[in-house]
Amino acid sequence: MKLPRLLVAVGGSMRRAVRRTRIWFLVLVRRIARLWRVSLQFRVVSTTMLLGLIVMVLLQTFLYQRISTGLVEGRIQTAREDAAQRAREMQTRLDATDKLDAESVRQFTFDLIRQQESQTPDQTREVILTRAIDNTRGPERVPTMWTDVDATVVPTELRQAIAADPAHQHVQIVTIPRAGGRASAILVGSQILIPEAGRQELYFVFPLDREQAVMSMMMRTFVIGALVLVVLVGLIAYVVTRLVVDPVREAAEVAGRLSSGRLNERMRAKGEDDLATLARAFNEMADSLQTQIRQLEDLSRVQQRFVSDVSHELRTPLTTIRMASEVIHDSRGDFSSPVARSTELLHLEVERFEELLAELLEISRFDAGGAVLEIEETDMRAVVNRVIAAAAPLAARKGVTVHVMGADRSYPCDMDPRRVERILRNLLVNAIEHAEGRPVHVELAANRWAVGVAVRDFGVGLKPGQAALVFNRFWRADPARNRTTGGTGLGLAIALEDARLHHGWLQAWGRPGSGSRFRLTLPRHSSVPIARAPLPLSDDPSDLPTYDSPENASGEQATAPNAAAGGAIPARAADRPVP
Repeated sequence: MKLPRLLVAVGGSMRRAVRRTRIWFLVLVRRIARLWRVSLQFRVVSTTMLLGLIVMVLLQTFLYQRISTGLVEGRIQTAREDAAQRAREMQTRLDATDKLDAESVRQFTFDLIRQQESQTPDQTREVILTRAIDNTRGPERVPTMWTDVDATVVPTELRQAIAADPAHQHVQIVTIPRAGGRASAILVGSQILIPEAGRQELYFVFPLDREQAVMSMMMRTFVIGALVLVVLVGLIAYVVTRLVVDPVREAAEVAGRLSSGRLNERMRAKGEDDLATLARAFNEMADSLQTQIRQLEDLSRVQQRFVSDVSHELRTPLTTIRMASEVIHDSRGDFSSPVARSTELLHLEVERFEELLAELLEISRFDAGGAVLEIEETDMRAVVNRVIAAAAPLAARKGVTVHVMGADRSYPCDMDPRRVERILRNLLVNAIEHAEGRPVHVELAANRWAVGVAVRDFGVGLKPGQAALVFNRFWRADPARNRTTGGTGLGLAIALEDARLHHGWLQAWGRPGSGSRFRLTLPRHSSVPIARAPLPLSDDPSDLPTYDSPENASGEQATAPNAAAGGAIPARAADRPVP
């Protein structure tokens, strides 16, 4: 019982070790990939080292092959000369011997072979003597003899080649058994004639131990040299790229500080090289931008002050005019029909002028950064009900029915009720105005991050690109269309600013002839950003944008893939929900 448990425990430990190794490997790969993406210096240094390593491997492979070929060829030439000389010496001594009995010939031949053997450290030589492959005499006179390497290392094709051409030497590279393994050796073969024994094959074996030792040393030297050289190349590339990357990083940091509003930041310009020229050009650009931005800020302050002052100055005479128009409007029954109609038009335009003046004052507060929220937890359903009740007379005049969906429960949300009610009033009034007598749907929903309200009409809709313009000040989809409800052209612009104050989104979608849909999304808690909208921007899945956010990953305004779907207006630049 203990052995299976032990095997299970060992197997579990091995699996955990493999899993941890795989996790660490993936983490390392991700870190390297991220470093490759974000660091120009890392890319340059690693690419330089990789290319240097490839060049070194190719060069050293070529050199290794050339040197090894030269060593082997030189060793073969030496072996051939040595073998030829010793074969001639043996043949001369065999021809001069007077020992003709079998035992004397065998002993004399064996002594000659032993004399040709060499075991010196600088040159090892072994000898093999065997009967020729075409010798028909029996092996009783001179059997196969060898010193340290037996005749089994001689290939048959080499013996056949010697038999076919006995007048010349034949060379072949073979492997021979050595201590601890096998090694390459040069095998030089030729024929000699032994009295009373006939033709014999004489082989000299020259092991390539010294050459292999030299090549092993060269390989180690090449590998170590390549690694050292690659590291040195990497260090050189690191130092060189620092000279270029550091000014670029400095430019990026200075540009980041400039974009954050620190307009006095400048790069250090030293010398007369290209980087110094870049730094001076960057500083000149920053000076120009600073000058223009200050001019625009001054102009903006003048415009804001002008709008604010004019709006305040117009309130007193407007109040007098409104009071006078009300008196005249109340007495319109005493006038003739043309005068009475003029009185009604005067009264309507004075009211519209007063509304425009109030909205101009509100816009000036937004521009000056003086708008503040009065946050309290409020039920969005109650705000929607108040807005629908206030718009009921207009809906009745237009013959429009307002349907509310999702109002079966409460939707608590941190908000400024006055501003949110103004946003929804603008959206609902616009929907009724452009519904062309068709129903208007108001939909409520919520998730753990946000509360959303969508107002959908089925009227004239929006043309491609207009959904990105509806929140511009004084913009109108159809300039020829009369404002029967007295709109000023600032309602949606103010609604967008109110949504921004809440850190929420106000977005639009539309299609010509199919109506439009406006979506307000507010965070349920003011301290928790919106991660996902509870309602879709479009009720047509084919027109949904890639991101549920009004912005894409680059911070630019996102639009739907289908041009007819329109686009969205970001309510806050920092809001990027998860799609």
